[in-house]
Amino acid sequence: MRFLYSLGLHLYAWLLRLLAPFVPKAARWTAGRQGLLGRIQGELRPETAPLVWFHCASLGEFEQGRPLMEAYLADHPDHKLVLTFFSPSGYEVRHNWPGAAYVFYLPLDTAAHAHAFLDAVRPELAVFVKYEFWYYFLTELHRRQIPTICVSAIFRADQVFFQPWGGFFRRILGCFTHIFTQNQRSADLLRQAGIGRVSVAGDTRFDTVVQTASAPPRSLPLIDAFTDDWHPVLIVGSSWPEDIAMLTPLLRQYQNELRFIVAPHEINEPSLRLVEAILPGRVTRYSQARADTVAQARVLLIDNVGLLSQLYRFGHFAYVGGAFGKGLHNTLEAAAFGLPLFFGPTYHKFQEAEDLVALGCAFSVASAEELLKVFGGLYHREEARLQVQDLSLDYVHDHSGATRTIMRWIAANA
Repeated sequence: MRFLYSLGLHLYAWLLRLLAPFVPKAARWTAGRQGLLGRIQGELRPETAPLVWFHCASLGEFEQGRPLMEAYLADHPDHKLVLTFFSPSGYEVRHNWPGAAYVFYLPLDTAAHAHAFLDAVRPELAVFVKYEFWYYFLTELHRRQIPTICVSAIFRADQVFFQPWGGFFRRILGCFTHIFTQNQRSADLLRQAGIGRVSVAGDTRFDTVVQTASAPPRSLPLIDAFTDDWHPVLIVGSSWPEDIAMLTPLLRQYQNELRFIVAPHEINEPSLRLVEAILPGRVTRYSQARADTVAQARVLLIDNVGLLSQLYRFGHFAYVGGAFGKGLHNTLEAAAFGLPLFFGPTYHKFQEAEDLVALGCAFSVASAEELLKVFGGLYHREEARLQVQDLSLDYVHDHSGATRTIMRWIAANA
């Protein structure tokens, strides 16, 4: 199985190199790993401060781990943080994050790379956020007896770890010193599989969104000018073309009653033009908007990255994209402001989405007609919207605190 694992990784890297001339993301993944170990060794060679290593697959996992990174650095001001990403979408957005002393791509998981990387970093503690279970890195961390934890992990019974033939992958999980899961179901699955160093801590993203919602609001004069006291605002976060197709009848029907702020998941011309075609002449791009004219638009189209989490404070309702494709995007950012949520049908891998639907704070819809019906039921009943707001805020605050739980374990064991 180890041979097949290594072969699969090398084939994956080879395929990305073949695709690099044609697929920008593959090109960035490949270019970021050229001469990578040499750069890591060169940058870290003079370092004498104790180091802690955090690994995140991409941007979402970074935001999930960020409150723990900040808490660790606050408790260990003499330590420095090494941050690695697997995906370009995480590395490119956060490679200048000031909390990390060093930010790198993660080298491809081979025995030689794991040895060289850990020789260079020599971490006091290694933290993997949510997933990314790399065999050679984890076995080498375990062999060196470096405390290694996984945080905000979530598992399902259909995953390879829990199949009769999944012994190789269970051994990878067994390399962790401790695993902190989001829910009891995940912890039970691990224990049934013979992995006992497990605690239910919850999801550190709750701590992130609570912190964002309670922080002093960022100055956004264009958003202030676009929104007003007369029109409710629907925030559309991380939309894909399938989401825009379903939202189009709602945007057209309510164009004179609502203001819409739309943030596509992919910021490119096809995505932006797709939104502009819904209400020609009534859509303004954020990068082109002016404070003295933006209020005349009905749709403000966000054509930059990193603003979405700040936008939900301006909303009364939120639609979160992704649930017609690979999976739902972040719903907690909107829930932290008490917004009723709408999204497509592919959400069952996300515990918080299931919880919010069960509470009546979020609504999964499969068609434009269903969205219009469910949205109209809330829009025309203010008391129902306010009840959702209270339930949502209570849910988010009741589930915060994972960072404190994990930090207590680190203080006692690492």
